[in-house]
Amino acid sequence: MKKFENFCKALDNLQLAREVKEPYDVLSMTGSVALFEICFEQAWKAMKEILSDQGFSAAQTGSPKQILKMAYSAGMVRDEEKWLAMLASRNEVSHSYNEEVAQTLLRAVQTDYIDLLEELRTELKTNWIG
Repeated sequence: MKKFENFCKALDNLQLAREVKEPYDVLSMTGSVALFEICFEQAWKAMKEILSDQGFSAAQTGSPKQILKMAYSAGMVRDEEKWLAMLASRNEVSHSYNEEVAQTLLRAVQTDYIDLLEELRTELKTNWIG
């Protein structure tokens, strides 16, 4: 599954954001935010592809929010609220020129989002990809 492989590569790259320490410099902050955006995009697209392959016909045309809700209903992700918060953060990336927005996003990536994405990778490998 190409989209799952892309997600795994993007998540491996996003792991570098864990090494970024405060005070964040602009390049590290901007790079980490960009890696998060790429990884999130690959994650929901991998979910979409797998759900579609598993017969969830609504997944073929679903928006990121619809795919996340479907993934939760299917048991692919455990915490719908946290995934929807991650989607909201992804939507804030366009405002990451604002230092406060970028710092808040990077902290969330380091403390919550990488772990959620790791859980997804494990879940997909274990229970969804045959």
